[in-house]
Amino acid sequence: TGPARRAGMDLACGRLLEAGRPAGLIATTDADSRPAPEWLARQLAHVARGATVIAGRIELDADEARHLPEGVLVRRGRDARERMQRVRAIDPDAAHHHFAGASIGITAGTYESVGGIEPTTDLEDDGFARRLAAHRVAIVRAADVVVVTSARTDGRATRGLSADLALSRWLERGRFRADGFSVAGLAAARDGRSITVIVPTRECAGTIGGVLERTVAPLTAAGVVGEVVVVDAGSGDGTAQIAAGHGVRVLQQDALCPQLGPALGKGDAMWRALQHTTGEIVCFLDGDTGDPSVDHLIGLIGPLLTDPRLAMVRGCFDRPLQTPAGPLAHEGGRVTELMARPLLNLYEPLLAGFGQPLAGEFSARRELLEELSFPVGYGIEIASLIDAVRARGIDALAECQLGTRQNRHQPLRALGEMAYAVLAAVERRRGPHATHNLPNGRYQRPWDPAHPIVTVPVDERPPIRTLSSGAGEHPGRQAATGGA
Repeated sequence: TGPARRAGMDLACGRLLEAGRPAGLIATTDADSRPAPEWLARQLAHVARGATVIAGRIELDADEARHLPEGVLVRRGRDARERMQRVRAIDPDAAHHHFAGASIGITAGTYESVGGIEPTTDLEDDGFARRLAAHRVAIVRAADVVVVTSARTDGRATRGLSADLALSRWLERGRFRADGFSVAGLAAARDGRSITVIVPTRECAGTIGGVLERTVAPLTAAGVVGEVVVVDAGSGDGTAQIAAGHGVRVLQQDALCPQLGPALGKGDAMWRALQHTTGEIVCFLDGDTGDPSVDHLIGLIGPLLTDPRLAMVRGCFDRPLQTPAGPLAHEGGRVTELMARPLLNLYEPLLAGFGQPLAGEFSARRELLEELSFPVGYGIEIASLIDAVRARGIDALAECQLGTRQNRHQPLRALGEMAYAVLAAVERRRGPHATHNLPNGRYQRPWDPAHPIVTVPVDERPPIRTLSSGAGEHPGRQAATGGA
Protein backbone atom coordinates (compact mmCIF):
# COMPACT_ATOMS: atom_id res chain seq x y z
CA THR A 1 0.00 0.00 0.00
CA GLY A 2 2.91 2.37 0.59
CA PRO A 3 3.67 3.29 -3.03
CA ALA A 4 -0.02 3.88 -3.80
CA ARG A 5 -0.53 5.97 -0.67
CA ARG A 6 2.60 7.98 -1.44
CA ALA A 7 1.44 8.67 -5.00
CA GLY A 8 -1.97 9.84 -3.87
CA MET A 9 -0.70 12.01 -1.02
CA ASP A 10 1.99 13.56 -3.21
CA LEU A 11 -0.62 14.43 -5.82
CA ALA A 12 -2.92 15.97 -3.21
CA CYS A 13 -0.06 17.93 -1.68
CA GLY A 14 0.99 19.33 -5.06
CA ARG A 15 -2.49 20.48 -5.94
CA LEU A 16 -3.07 22.14 -2.55
CA LEU A 17 0.24 23.98 -2.68
CA GLU A 18 -0.37 25.08 -6.27
CA ALA A 19 -3.69 26.51 -5.06
CA GLY A 20 -1.90 28.41 -2.29
CA ARG A 21 -3.43 26.24 0.45
CA PRO A 22 -0.56 24.98 2.67
CA ALA A 23 -3.09 24.52 5.48
CA GLY A 24 -5.27 22.39 3.21
CA LEU A 25 -5.98 18.88 4.47
CA ILE A 26 -4.64 15.65 2.95
CA ALA A 27 -6.73 12.77 4.37
CA THR A 28 -6.01 9.11 3.76
CA THR A 29 -7.78 5.88 4.67
CA ASP A 30 -7.84 2.25 3.47
CA ALA A 31 -10.13 0.52 0.99
CA ASP A 32 -11.31 -1.94 3.66
CA SER A 33 -12.22 0.84 6.13
CA ARG A 34 -15.39 2.89 6.67
CA PRO A 35 -14.83 6.45 7.90
CA ALA A 36 -17.60 7.95 10.00
CA PRO A 37 -19.85 10.41 8.10
CA GLU A 38 -18.25 13.37 9.87
CA TRP A 39 -14.71 12.05 9.42
CA LEU A 40 -13.49 14.88 7.15
CA ALA A 41 -15.43 17.62 8.92
CA ARG A 42 -13.95 16.71 12.30
CA GLN A 43 -10.41 16.72 10.89
CA LEU A 44 -10.96 20.11 9.28
CA ALA A 45 -12.18 21.42 12.63
CA HIS A 46 -8.96 20.24 14.29
CA VAL A 47 -6.92 21.95 11.56
CA ALA A 48 -8.86 25.15 12.20
CA ARG A 49 -7.78 24.89 15.85
CA GLY A 50 -4.12 24.59 14.86
CA ALA A 51 -3.54 20.87 14.36
CA THR A 52 -1.25 19.87 11.49
CA VAL A 53 -1.47 16.06 11.85
CA ILE A 54 -4.59 14.21 13.00
CA ALA A 55 -4.69 10.48 13.78
CA GLY A 56 -8.14 8.91 13.96
CA ARG A 57 -9.38 6.25 16.33
CA ILE A 58 -9.55 2.83 14.64
CA GLU A 59 -12.31 0.40 15.59
CA LEU A 60 -12.64 -3.19 14.38
CA ASP A 61 -15.76 -4.14 12.47
CA ALA A 62 -17.93 -5.63 15.22
CA ASP A 63 -19.54 -8.33 13.05
CA GLU A 64 -16.16 -9.55 11.77
CA ALA A 65 -14.51 -9.31 15.19
CA ARG A 66 -17.13 -11.67 16.64
CA HIS A 67 -15.60 -14.49 14.60
CA LEU A 68 -12.15 -14.04 16.16
CA PRO A 69 -11.19 -16.25 19.13
CA GLU A 70 -11.63 -14.54 22.47
CA GLY A 71 -7.92 -14.78 23.12
CA VAL A 72 -7.22 -12.61 20.06
CA LEU A 73 -9.29 -9.77 21.46
CA VAL A 74 -7.77 -10.19 24.91
CA ARG A 75 -4.28 -10.00 23.42
CA ARG A 76 -5.26 -6.99 21.32
CA GLY A 77 -6.64 -5.21 24.39
CA ARG A 78 -3.45 -5.86 26.34
CA ASP A 79 -1.36 -4.54 23.46
CA ALA A 80 -3.57 -1.43 23.24
CA ARG A 81 -3.02 -0.66 26.92
CA GLU A 82 0.76 -0.96 26.54
CA ARG A 83 0.73 1.27 23.45
CA MET A 84 -1.41 3.81 25.25
CA GLN A 85 1.09 4.02 28.10
CA ARG A 86 3.89 4.77 25.64
CA VAL A 87 1.84 7.42 23.82
CA ARG A 88 0.70 9.10 27.06
CA ALA A 89 4.32 9.36 28.19
CA ILE A 90 4.85 11.71 25.23
CA ASP A 91 1.39 13.23 24.89
CA PRO A 92 -0.72 13.24 28.09
CA ASP A 93 -3.69 14.63 26.14
CA ALA A 94 -3.83 11.77 23.59
CA ALA A 95 -7.32 10.24 23.38
CA HIS A 96 -6.06 6.97 21.88
CA HIS A 97 -2.85 5.25 20.74
CA HIS A 98 -3.63 4.81 17.02
CA PHE A 99 -1.60 6.13 14.13
CA ALA A 100 -2.60 4.01 11.16
CA GLY A 101 -3.12 4.39 7.44
CA ALA A 102 -6.84 3.84 7.99
CA SER A 103 -7.08 7.41 9.31
CA ILE A 104 -4.34 9.99 8.87
CA GLY A 105 -4.87 13.66 8.14
CA ILE A 106 -2.02 16.12 7.52
CA THR A 107 -1.77 19.62 6.15
CA ALA A 108 -0.06 20.03 2.79
CA GLY A 109 2.65 22.31 4.18
CA THR A 110 3.55 19.88 6.92
CA TYR A 111 3.55 16.95 4.51
CA GLU A 112 5.98 18.76 2.22
CA SER A 113 8.21 19.89 5.09
CA VAL A 114 8.84 16.34 6.38
CA GLY A 115 9.45 14.88 2.92
CA GLY A 116 6.22 12.93 2.58
CA ILE A 117 5.39 9.36 3.48
CA GLU A 118 7.85 6.60 2.57
CA PRO A 119 6.63 4.27 -0.21
CA THR A 120 7.39 1.03 1.64
CA THR A 121 5.40 -2.07 0.72
CA ASP A 122 3.84 -2.22 4.19
CA LEU A 123 3.87 -0.40 7.53
CA GLU A 124 4.35 2.92 5.78
CA ASP A 125 2.25 4.46 8.55
CA ASP A 126 4.73 3.33 11.22
CA GLY A 127 7.58 4.84 9.25
CA PHE A 128 5.62 8.06 8.80
CA ALA A 129 5.06 8.33 12.54
CA ARG A 130 8.81 8.03 13.12
CA ARG A 131 9.49 10.66 10.45
CA LEU A 132 7.04 13.07 12.07
CA ALA A 133 8.62 12.46 15.48
CA ALA A 134 12.08 13.13 14.04
CA HIS A 135 10.82 16.49 12.75
CA ARG A 136 9.14 17.17 16.11
CA VAL A 137 5.70 17.42 14.54
CA ALA A 138 2.91 16.92 17.07
CA ILE A 139 0.17 14.38 16.31
CA VAL A 140 -3.34 15.09 17.53
CA ARG A 141 -4.87 11.73 18.41
CA ALA A 142 -8.49 12.78 18.33
CA ALA A 143 -11.36 10.87 19.92
CA ASP A 144 -13.96 12.31 17.54
CA VAL A 145 -12.24 11.16 14.31
CA VAL A 146 -13.34 7.54 13.89
CA VAL A 147 -12.87 4.85 11.26
CA VAL A 148 -14.24 1.30 11.34
CA THR A 149 -11.83 -1.12 9.70
CA SER A 150 -12.04 -4.74 8.63
CA ALA A 151 -11.05 -7.50 11.04
CA ARG A 152 -10.08 -9.78 8.16
CA THR A 153 -7.05 -12.02 8.47
CA ASP A 154 -6.34 -12.50 4.77
CA GLY A 155 -4.78 -9.20 3.79
CA ARG A 156 -2.18 -9.03 1.03
CA ALA A 157 0.39 -7.06 3.02
CA THR A 158 3.10 -9.00 4.84
CA ARG A 159 2.61 -6.79 7.89
CA GLY A 160 -0.21 -4.74 9.24
CA LEU A 161 -3.50 -5.33 11.01
CA SER A 162 -4.64 -8.35 8.99
CA ALA A 163 -1.29 -10.10 9.51
CA ASP A 164 -1.34 -9.27 13.22
CA LEU A 165 -4.84 -10.69 13.57
CA ALA A 166 -3.93 -13.80 11.56
CA LEU A 167 -0.93 -14.52 13.77
CA SER A 168 -2.90 -13.82 16.92
CA ARG A 169 -5.63 -16.20 15.78
CA TRP A 170 -3.03 -18.85 14.97
CA LEU A 171 -1.56 -18.53 18.46
CA GLU A 172 -5.01 -19.46 19.78
CA ARG A 173 -5.85 -22.26 17.35
CA GLY A 174 -2.60 -23.57 15.88
CA ARG A 175 -0.76 -24.82 18.96
CA PHE A 176 -1.19 -28.24 20.52
CA ARG A 177 0.29 -30.33 23.30
CA ALA A 178 1.40 -33.94 22.97
CA ASP A 179 -0.33 -34.84 26.24
CA GLY A 180 -3.63 -34.05 24.52
CA PHE A 181 -3.27 -37.23 22.45
CA SER A 182 -2.78 -40.93 23.22
CA VAL A 183 -1.59 -44.02 21.36
CA ALA A 184 -5.06 -45.56 21.59
CA GLY A 185 -6.67 -42.36 20.37
CA LEU A 186 -4.38 -42.17 17.35
CA ALA A 187 -5.03 -45.81 16.51
CA ALA A 188 -8.76 -45.06 16.46
CA ALA A 189 -8.32 -41.88 14.43
CA ARG A 190 -5.95 -43.29 11.80
CA ASP A 191 -8.85 -44.52 9.62
CA GLY A 192 -6.65 -46.47 7.24
CA ARG A 193 -4.21 -43.65 6.54
CA SER A 194 -0.59 -44.80 6.15
CA ILE A 195 2.14 -43.16 8.22
CA THR A 196 5.88 -43.20 7.57
CA VAL A 197 8.65 -42.25 10.00
CA ILE A 198 12.02 -41.19 8.55
CA VAL A 199 15.04 -40.82 10.85
CA PRO A 200 18.16 -39.21 9.31
CA THR A 201 21.29 -40.26 11.23
CA ARG A 202 25.00 -39.52 11.38
CA GLU A 203 27.11 -41.17 14.09
CA CYS A 204 24.10 -41.78 16.38
CA ALA A 205 25.05 -45.17 17.84
CA GLY A 206 24.52 -43.94 21.39
CA THR A 207 20.99 -42.67 20.81
CA ILE A 208 19.33 -44.34 17.82
CA GLY A 209 18.33 -47.43 19.79
CA GLY A 210 16.47 -45.34 22.35
CA VAL A 211 14.70 -43.33 19.66
CA LEU A 212 13.47 -46.49 17.94
CA GLU A 213 12.52 -48.27 21.18
CA ARG A 214 10.91 -45.49 23.16
CA THR A 215 9.66 -43.04 20.53
CA VAL A 216 8.72 -45.19 17.54
CA ALA A 217 8.06 -48.77 18.71
CA PRO A 218 4.91 -48.04 20.80
CA LEU A 219 3.21 -46.58 17.72
CA THR A 220 4.31 -49.36 15.37
CA ALA A 221 3.07 -51.93 17.87
CA ALA A 222 -0.31 -50.18 17.98
CA GLY A 223 -0.56 -50.16 14.18
CA VAL A 224 -0.42 -46.37 13.94
CA VAL A 225 2.94 -46.22 12.13
CA GLY A 226 3.36 -48.66 9.28
CA GLU A 227 6.76 -47.74 7.81
CA VAL A 228 10.00 -46.79 9.58
CA VAL A 229 13.16 -45.87 7.67
CA VAL A 230 16.53 -44.89 9.06
CA VAL A 231 18.58 -43.08 6.42
CA ASP A 232 22.20 -43.11 7.47
CA ALA A 233 25.11 -40.90 6.41
CA GLY A 234 27.68 -43.69 6.33
CA SER A 235 28.18 -43.64 10.09
CA GLY A 236 31.34 -45.39 11.26
CA ASP A 237 30.10 -46.06 14.79
CA GLY A 238 27.61 -48.82 14.00
CA THR A 239 24.50 -46.64 13.82
CA ALA A 240 23.11 -48.54 10.82
CA GLN A 241 23.70 -51.95 12.41
CA ILE A 242 21.99 -50.92 15.64
CA ALA A 243 19.00 -49.59 13.72
CA ALA A 244 18.75 -52.73 11.62
CA GLY A 245 18.84 -54.77 14.81
CA HIS A 246 15.59 -53.07 15.81
CA GLY A 247 13.87 -54.42 12.73
CA VAL A 248 13.57 -51.20 10.75
CA ARG A 249 14.60 -50.58 7.17
CA VAL A 250 18.00 -48.89 6.90
CA LEU A 251 19.04 -46.98 3.81
CA GLN A 252 22.41 -45.44 3.11
CA GLN A 253 21.84 -41.89 1.86
CA ASP A 254 24.54 -42.05 -0.80
CA ALA A 255 22.93 -45.17 -2.34
CA LEU A 256 19.64 -43.32 -2.90
CA CYS A 257 19.31 -41.49 -6.23
CA PRO A 258 22.91 -42.48 -7.06
CA GLN A 259 22.80 -40.56 -10.35
CA LEU A 260 23.04 -37.38 -8.23
CA GLY A 261 26.25 -38.43 -6.53
CA PRO A 262 26.81 -38.50 -2.75
CA ALA A 263 24.20 -36.82 -0.58
CA LEU A 264 25.16 -33.25 0.32
CA GLY A 265 23.61 -33.01 3.77
CA LYS A 266 20.64 -33.69 6.00
CA GLY A 267 18.08 -32.06 3.74
CA ASP A 268 19.34 -34.05 0.77
CA ALA A 269 19.03 -37.28 2.76
CA MET A 270 15.44 -36.38 3.70
CA TRP A 271 14.55 -35.58 0.09
CA ARG A 272 16.00 -38.85 -1.17
CA ALA A 273 14.39 -40.92 1.58
CA LEU A 274 11.01 -39.33 0.91
CA GLN A 275 11.11 -40.84 -2.60
CA HIS A 276 11.77 -44.29 -1.12
CA THR A 277 8.74 -44.31 1.17
CA THR A 278 5.00 -44.36 0.63
CA GLY A 279 3.12 -43.06 3.70
CA GLU A 280 0.39 -40.47 3.24
CA ILE A 281 1.67 -38.77 6.39
CA VAL A 282 5.44 -38.47 6.85
CA CYS A 283 7.16 -37.76 10.16
CA PHE A 284 10.81 -36.77 10.40
CA LEU A 285 12.58 -37.55 13.68
CA ASP A 286 16.15 -36.79 14.71
CA GLY A 287 18.32 -39.74 15.65
CA ASP A 288 20.48 -37.96 18.24
CA THR A 289 17.83 -37.39 20.91
CA GLY A 290 19.23 -38.23 24.34
CA ASP A 291 15.88 -38.32 26.15
CA PRO A 292 13.50 -40.05 23.70
CA SER A 293 9.79 -40.25 24.48
CA VAL A 294 6.76 -41.59 22.66
CA ASP A 295 5.27 -38.12 23.14
CA HIS A 296 7.72 -36.82 20.53
CA LEU A 297 5.94 -38.83 17.84
CA ILE A 298 2.43 -38.76 19.27
CA GLY A 299 2.47 -34.97 19.18
CA LEU A 300 3.53 -34.86 15.53
CA ILE A 301 0.93 -37.35 14.34
CA GLY A 302 -2.03 -36.40 16.52
CA PRO A 303 -2.94 -33.02 15.02
CA LEU A 304 -2.73 -34.30 11.43
CA LEU A 305 -4.99 -37.26 12.20
CA THR A 306 -7.59 -35.26 14.07
CA ASP A 307 -7.68 -31.95 12.19
CA PRO A 308 -8.18 -32.21 8.41
CA ARG A 309 -7.35 -28.53 7.84
CA LEU A 310 -3.71 -29.11 8.87
CA ALA A 311 -0.97 -29.96 6.37
CA MET A 312 2.15 -29.65 8.55
CA VAL A 313 2.95 -29.95 12.27
CA ARG A 314 6.21 -28.70 13.73
CA GLY A 315 7.65 -29.98 16.97
CA CYS A 316 8.38 -27.62 19.85
CA PHE A 317 10.62 -28.52 22.77
CA ASP A 318 12.11 -27.12 25.92
CA ARG A 319 15.84 -27.39 25.14
CA PRO A 320 18.22 -26.93 28.07
CA LEU A 321 21.90 -26.35 27.36
CA GLN A 322 24.17 -28.82 29.13
CA THR A 323 27.13 -27.16 30.86
CA PRO A 324 29.71 -28.43 33.38
CA ALA A 325 27.75 -26.55 36.04
CA GLY A 326 24.49 -28.22 35.05
CA PRO A 327 21.68 -27.63 32.56
CA LEU A 328 20.63 -24.10 31.68
CA ALA A 329 16.93 -23.83 30.89
CA HIS A 330 15.99 -22.23 27.54
CA GLU A 331 19.65 -21.81 26.52
CA GLY A 332 19.61 -24.46 23.78
CA GLY A 333 18.75 -23.51 20.22
CA ARG A 334 21.29 -20.73 19.80
CA VAL A 335 20.97 -20.60 16.00
CA THR A 336 17.21 -20.32 16.43
CA GLU A 337 17.43 -17.31 18.72
CA LEU A 338 20.28 -15.50 16.97
CA MET A 339 19.43 -16.19 13.33
CA ALA A 340 16.12 -17.90 12.57
CA ARG A 341 13.83 -15.97 14.89
CA PRO A 342 15.11 -12.51 13.86
CA LEU A 343 14.82 -13.46 10.18
CA LEU A 344 11.22 -14.63 10.57
CA ASN A 345 10.25 -11.52 12.50
CA LEU A 346 11.81 -9.39 9.78
CA TYR A 347 10.68 -11.19 6.62
CA GLU A 348 8.00 -13.75 7.55
CA PRO A 349 6.12 -12.32 10.55
CA LEU A 350 3.25 -14.80 10.17
CA LEU A 351 5.73 -17.47 11.29
CA ALA A 352 7.11 -15.49 14.22
CA GLY A 353 4.89 -17.37 16.66
CA PHE A 354 6.67 -20.71 16.15
CA GLY A 355 8.71 -21.61 19.21
CA GLN A 356 11.14 -23.90 17.37
CA PRO A 357 11.25 -22.94 13.67
CA LEU A 358 14.42 -25.02 13.22
CA ALA A 359 13.03 -28.17 14.83
CA GLY A 360 14.18 -31.20 12.86
CA GLU A 361 11.18 -33.13 14.11
CA PHE A 362 8.10 -32.34 12.08
CA SER A 363 5.36 -34.07 10.12
CA ALA A 364 3.42 -33.24 6.98
CA ARG A 365 1.09 -34.68 4.44
CA ARG A 366 3.05 -36.20 1.58
CA GLU A 367 1.20 -34.17 -1.03
CA LEU A 368 2.57 -30.98 0.55
CA LEU A 369 6.11 -32.31 0.98
CA GLU A 370 6.26 -33.25 -2.69
CA GLU A 371 5.48 -29.64 -3.63
CA LEU A 372 8.43 -28.22 -1.67
CA SER A 373 12.03 -27.58 -2.62
CA PHE A 374 14.52 -29.15 -0.19
CA PRO A 375 17.74 -27.32 0.72
CA VAL A 376 20.38 -30.01 0.92
CA GLY A 377 21.76 -28.93 4.30
CA TYR A 378 20.66 -27.23 7.48
CA GLY A 379 18.34 -24.84 5.67
CA ILE A 380 15.69 -27.54 5.23
CA GLU A 381 13.73 -26.78 8.41
CA ILE A 382 13.22 -23.05 7.91
CA ALA A 383 12.74 -23.42 4.15
CA SER A 384 10.00 -26.03 4.52
CA LEU A 385 8.24 -23.82 7.06
CA ILE A 386 8.30 -20.74 4.80
CA ASP A 387 7.30 -22.69 1.70
CA ALA A 388 4.48 -24.45 3.54
CA VAL A 389 2.90 -21.23 4.79
CA ARG A 390 3.06 -19.79 1.29
CA ALA A 391 1.54 -22.91 -0.23
CA ARG A 392 -1.21 -23.57 2.32
CA GLY A 393 -1.53 -20.53 4.58
CA ILE A 394 -0.86 -20.17 8.29
CA ASP A 395 -4.07 -21.96 9.29
CA ALA A 396 -2.76 -25.18 7.70
CA LEU A 397 0.30 -25.17 9.95
CA ALA A 398 0.50 -26.15 13.60
CA GLU A 399 3.06 -26.50 16.34
CA CYS A 400 2.91 -29.10 19.07
CA GLN A 401 4.65 -28.91 22.44
CA LEU A 402 6.43 -32.26 22.76
CA GLY A 403 8.04 -31.81 26.17
CA THR A 404 11.80 -31.68 26.59
CA ARG A 405 14.50 -32.75 24.18
CA GLN A 406 18.19 -33.14 24.84
CA ASN A 407 20.44 -33.55 21.83
CA ARG A 408 24.03 -32.89 20.92
CA HIS A 409 25.17 -29.28 21.07
CA GLN A 410 27.61 -28.00 18.48
CA PRO A 411 30.63 -25.82 19.38
CA LEU A 412 29.99 -22.13 18.92
CA ARG A 413 32.20 -21.82 15.83
CA ALA A 414 30.35 -24.68 14.14
CA LEU A 415 27.09 -22.81 14.59
CA GLY A 416 28.20 -20.10 12.18
CA GLU A 417 28.01 -22.49 9.25
CA MET A 418 24.58 -23.70 10.36
CA ALA A 419 23.40 -20.10 10.64
CA TYR A 420 24.79 -19.36 7.17
CA ALA A 421 22.72 -22.23 5.72
CA VAL A 422 19.61 -20.87 7.43
CA LEU A 423 20.31 -17.37 6.12
CA ALA A 424 20.88 -18.70 2.61
CA ALA A 425 17.56 -20.56 2.59
CA VAL A 426 15.68 -17.44 3.69
CA GLU A 427 17.53 -15.26 1.18
CA ARG A 428 16.44 -17.53 -1.68
CA ARG A 429 12.82 -16.97 -0.63
CA ARG A 430 12.84 -13.20 -0.41
CA GLY A 431 11.39 -12.61 -3.87
CA PRO A 432 12.67 -11.72 -7.35
CA HIS A 433 15.37 -9.38 -6.04
CA ALA A 434 16.94 -12.28 -4.12
CA THR A 435 18.25 -13.74 -7.38
CA HIS A 436 20.82 -10.94 -7.44
CA ASN A 437 22.39 -12.21 -4.23
CA LEU A 438 22.17 -15.98 -4.35
CA PRO A 439 24.59 -17.51 -1.84
CA ASN A 440 27.43 -19.63 -3.17
CA GLY A 441 28.22 -21.36 0.11
CA ARG A 442 31.78 -20.00 0.51
CA TYR A 443 32.42 -19.45 4.20
CA GLN A 444 35.54 -17.92 5.72
CA ARG A 445 37.15 -19.44 8.82
CA PRO A 446 39.79 -16.89 9.86
CA TRP A 447 40.68 -18.92 12.95
CA ASP A 448 41.58 -22.05 10.93
CA PRO A 449 44.71 -21.56 8.80
CA ALA A 450 44.58 -25.16 7.61
CA HIS A 451 41.04 -24.74 6.21
CA PRO A 452 40.43 -20.99 5.90
CA ILE A 453 37.57 -21.43 3.42
CA VAL A 454 34.89 -24.12 3.47
CA THR A 455 31.80 -24.63 1.36
CA VAL A 456 28.51 -24.76 3.21
CA PRO A 457 25.91 -26.83 1.30
CA VAL A 458 23.23 -24.38 0.15
CA ASP A 459 21.96 -26.00 -3.06
CA GLU A 460 18.34 -27.10 -3.24
CA ARG A 461 16.63 -30.17 -4.64
CA PRO A 462 13.53 -29.49 -6.76
CA PRO A 463 10.02 -30.44 -5.67
CA ILE A 464 9.55 -34.16 -6.15
CA ARG A 465 6.30 -33.48 -7.98
CA THR A 466 8.24 -31.66 -10.72
CA LEU A 467 10.59 -34.55 -11.48
CA SER A 468 10.23 -35.80 -15.04
CA SER A 469 8.45 -39.08 -15.64
CA GLY A 470 10.43 -42.17 -16.45
CA ALA A 471 13.74 -43.25 -15.00
CA GLY A 472 14.54 -41.41 -11.84
CA GLU A 473 11.00 -40.45 -10.83
CA HIS A 474 10.22 -41.70 -7.34
CA PRO A 475 13.05 -44.23 -7.70
CA GLY A 476 12.26 -45.92 -4.41
CA ARG A 477 8.52 -46.43 -4.81
CA GLN A 478 9.18 -49.82 -6.37
CA ALA A 479 9.72 -51.45 -2.95
CA ALA A 480 13.35 -50.42 -2.94
CA THR A 481 15.52 -51.76 -0.15
CA GLY A 482 18.76 -50.52 1.30
CA GLY A 483 21.55 -52.32 3.00
CA ALA A 484 22.60 -51.72 6.55
